Amino acid sequence: MKILILCTGNSCRSQMAHGFLQSFDKNLLVCSAGTQASGSLNTKAVQVMKEAGVDISHHTSDSIDKYLNDEWDYVITVCGGANEACPAFFGKVRHRLHIGFDDPSHAQGTPEFIDSEFYRVRDEIETSFRNFYNDNLKNS
Repeated sequence: MKILILCTGNSCRSQMAHGFLQSFDKNLLVCSAGTQASGSLNTKAVQVMKEAGVDISHHTSDSIDKYLNDEWDYVITVCGGANEACPAFFGKVRHRLHIGFDDPSHAQGTPEFIDSEFYRVRDEIETSFRNFYNDNLKNS
């Protein structure tokens, strides 16, 4: 099963979703990319994932161009920008889904509030992708 997770910057939400989904089943081939990849991971995303027991520090922030010619069982967008800008994968994608989340890297306020946004979004991603895995991939 090949799954591509798309976001705009490929530094935070798509990386967290990638990490969680891969942690649920090591036999899945999971990749993530950005429509405008930042080239680096958000350090706070790496930190909150590590606290959840998932190490994404080895991930890379890649452009969607790297994957355009590949075939995918699922392409999942996790932000509105990527959903709108998602290139067409005509004939190469079995299922295309959108599971959207707020971008915690845009949170403003106290350090405590910003931290709480990263934890909130991380937990939402874990729950949503656990449900996706259980409903669509487990036992398949």
